[in-house]
Amino acid sequence: MAEQSEQSGKKNPHVGGIVLGSTDPARLWEWYRTAFAPEAEKEGPMLSLSLGSTTLIFESRNDVGRKSVEPGRILVNFEVDGIRDLEKHLTSALNARWVREVEEPDGAEGEVLLGTLEDPDGNYVQIFELTGGTPGM
Repeated sequence: MAEQSEQSGKKNPHVGGIVLGSTDPARLWEWYRTAFAPEAEKEGPMLSLSLGSTTLIFESRNDVGRKSVEPGRILVNFEVDGIRDLEKHLTSALNARWVREVEEPDGAEGEVLLGTLEDPDGNYVQIFELTGGTPGM
């Protein structure tokens, strides 16, 4: 929920959703559903998934290619519980292409596990699990 500024009474900016443009939004929606929200069902004409307080919207676009040219420019980042189980699920259910296997990043000693994979459009997706009691990113 957006916080209100005490001085103006207006809502502070917040991320209301993320639009993933694709030449095949149905395929992309299905991939993210299988990966992160297997119980989700399509609701109405818009392809979207509510994940926590953020909504992913999958939109057909003619100004994007089939594969991302710069996949690291923007990463969709998911905080998860049970990262090792999710890693197995993504590998078995989606034959995930891992850009960076789940591991503890350099300098993170016991604080976080992080992995990066590629969605069907070539966008990078990060999953992470806090392991050392650090508050969410």
